[in-house]
Formats: sequence, structure tokens, C-alpha cells
Amino acid sequence: MDIQSRKNHWEQIYKTREPGDLGWFQQLPVTSLQLLRELGVPKMAKIIDIGGGDSLFVDHLLALGYRNITVLDISGAAIERARKRLGAKAEEVTWVVSDVTKVSLPSCYDLWHDRATFHFLRDESEILQYLETVREHVTPGGHLVMGTFSDKGPKTCSGLPVKNYSEAGLASTLGDSFQKIRCLRTDHITPSGTIQNYVYCSFKRQPNA
Repeated sequence: MDIQSRKNHWEQIYKTREPGDLGWFQQLPVTSLQLLRELGVPKMAKIIDIGGGDSLFVDHLLALGYRNITVLDISGAAIERARKRLGAKAEEVTWVVSDVTKVSLPSCYDLWHDRATFHFLRDESEILQYLETVREHVTPGGHLVMGTFSDKGPKTCSGLPVKNYSEAGLASTLGDSFQKIRCLRTDHITPSGTIQNYVYCSFKRQPNA
């Protein structure tokens, strides 16, 4: 799928469906917050949430006292919904509307968080571009938290095919630039009651790699 078609797809999703109707909706992003705590990410760390859109992860980061937060999403409608939900607190967040494979980011980050964006990239060139962007924009010694559908998870989401990963497969894809800290599997129960198996891994950005 080309970038414009992908953008059109997600704009339509966010313009026509309520948050609680979306399969990936989480009132409490338990696993992401757990890995954040385990990594000991300091409050002044620069954090970017990839595909954050209308996710509540940013709400919890703000509640925990984090202030250097960037949220990136391909859908302007998703970003606008999040801004309206947060009200005045939205001014404390940097919002970027862009496809992650083509984005020009203004900074480097101490934590790169991606739940359920990376697995939508199936073309090898897009995967390589994503990885290049990660390497360029995660500080040496910084961290990456990645959540994707596992090898036992769904093969499609929101009408689009996905690329499934095992723990070893995700670590291998990220390569030597990132040292795996740990991986865990978790079942996400969608608002409709469907069970989706995810694999989450935390990594440390290696210096000079």
C-alpha cells in the first residue's frame, strides 16, 4: 500500500469510528507502562510515541509527570481527537502528523515507543526505512519499546494485512543496533471480546552501532 492510500485508510477509520470501537483500544496500556517502569525512564526523558494517535498512552505519561513527549501519527483526525480529549494539556505535547517511514523528526529521543504500528509495515523497503529512522533518532543508551502482533496473533487488523513477529524474529529484525532487554507475550482483549496475542520487547540502543 502506498503512503497516500495508507493515510486515507486511517483518516477514514478515525473520522467514522469511536475510540471504544477500535480493536486496539486500551483504557490502561498496562504492558507499555510496565516496561516504562522497568527501564527506569527519567521524567525529563524525551519520549516519542509512534502511531500514538488517539491512544491513551500520552495521558498516562502526562499523569506520571513526563513532559518531553512527542506523539506521531499518520492520521490528522486521530491527532485532533487526542488534542481535544486532553484539552489544555495538549499544549504540553509535540504533535507530528506524518508517515513514520517518511518523517523528518526534529530531535533524538531517549525512549521510542511503538505499539501496533510497526507490524503494518510489510514491504521490505519500508521496514528498512523505519529501522534507519529509529537508529538515527534514538539516543545511544536510549531505549525502544516495541509491541506487535505475535506469531500467534491475528494476520489482519482494521482491514489491512500485518507482519507477525516472534520474540526472536523481532530482535533479529532490529539487528545489532539494539540489545534486547526482555520480551513478553500478552493477550489483548478487544472491545468486541476478541483475544489478540502481542509480543512486546524492550531494547537498549547500542553506542556506535
